[in-house]
Amino acid sequence: MRKLILFLALLVPATITFAQRNMSNKPSIQLIRNATLVIEYNGKKILVDPMLSPKGAIESWAGIETNPTVELKMPVKDIVDNLDLVIVTHTHDDHFDKAASKMLDKSIALLHQPADVEFFKKEAFTNAEALQDHKVWNGIDIHRIDAEHGSGEVLKMMGKTSGFVLQAKNQPTVYIVGDAIWTEAIKANIKKFKPDYIIVNSGGALIKGFENSPIIMDEAQTMELIAESGKAKVIAVHMDALDHCRTTRKSLSEKAAELNIGKDKLIIPQDGEVVNLIR
Repeated sequence: MRKLILFLALLVPATITFAQRNMSNKPSIQLIRNATLVIEYNGKKILVDPMLSPKGAIESWAGIETNPTVELKMPVKDIVDNLDLVIVTHTHDDHFDKAASKMLDKSIALLHQPADVEFFKKEAFTNAEALQDHKVWNGIDIHRIDAEHGSGEVLKMMGKTSGFVLQAKNQPTVYIVGDAIWTEAIKANIKKFKPDYIIVNSGGALIKGFENSPIIMDEAQTMELIAESGKAKVIAVHMDALDHCRTTRKSLSEKAAELNIGKDKLIIPQDGEVVNLIR
């Protein structure tokens, strides 16, 4: 009897863990904060663009307040535990900060753009890979796409950035646009990949001296993307967390309402909120 009790005691935690992992087979996107996402996809836990610093740990970019301007809604441990993959669109501090480099396992599988090879070598990540165009990882087709982080002189200042597309059998296609302004290239990508979900960084961020040239999509550009989004639902993030972002959840919602764009088309999650993905 004592052996049976011991066996059952060991079995129950294992069963719970298995059930939890099975639940993650249902695809979802959780907004952590800003552009940091946890994506459950094809049974894998994928962390995108981790900015894990506490409130106020990073310098101000607009002279208003230090960044991030809000705290995380959950412990960092919950974010980084049991990860299968990290995807980094580019290495600005609001997409990969010192806290992320410190907290992440240096042997974690990590995909990044070719422009950031030396950065991840310096940060001592041993399983980081520069994705040129496309690879298949654990049954997931991952495509990297160049993005434009501004225009004109601003684009030169901001440097290289990327978007990523995730595709897998019996899973919705997800297009992570990354830090980008609206361009004909993004329009072409939507037509090519026909995503079910488009994740767009809609904070309308500006840099000093170039206040008329947003470096990521604002309200108007997000509406342009929605007009060309086809069947996709659009998930807008990168708001209400940085002092140089002028577009807010409130202003974006108001703009959508003006154009009769409903929540069935535009999803604006709160920090910590999980969006279940339907194919």
